[in-house]
Amino acid sequence: MSGSKPMPDGFHTVTPYLHAKGAERLIAFMRQAFDAIETERNAGDAGEIRHATLRIGDSMIEVSEGNEAYPPMPCGLHVYVADTDACYRKALDAGATSLYEPQEMPYGERSAGVKDMCGNHWYIATYKHVGN
Repeated sequence: MSGSKPMPDGFHTVTPYLHAKGAERLIAFMRQAFDAIETERNAGDAGEIRHATLRIGDSMIEVSEGNEAYPPMPCGLHVYVADTDACYRKALDAGATSLYEPQEMPYGERSAGVKDMCGNHWYIATYKHVGN
């Protein structure tokens, strides 16, 4: 394996992997809310998503339909965007529910939170340079 790459092009060291009940709906949500681009899909005989890869900005997220071996489990994801308010509205239009509206945070971000239909929390933020 000498000289082989430890990960595919476009990936970073840590990649979120979402096991979801309703993976197809989750992918549609990510497309609408975050302009996600699907780069790979592997479906089972019944059409269920065994594995899909999506790119949001410069990051990859992997998704599969939850099952007995890999049960659905919600998680939290922090996503940097150019415009928190606009992305928050897009996420709500895509079917998310609000966790908190866009607001200035003391740690230097304009941030909002939404919950998708699979129970995942998405923390949408625009970094505001603070201090040094």
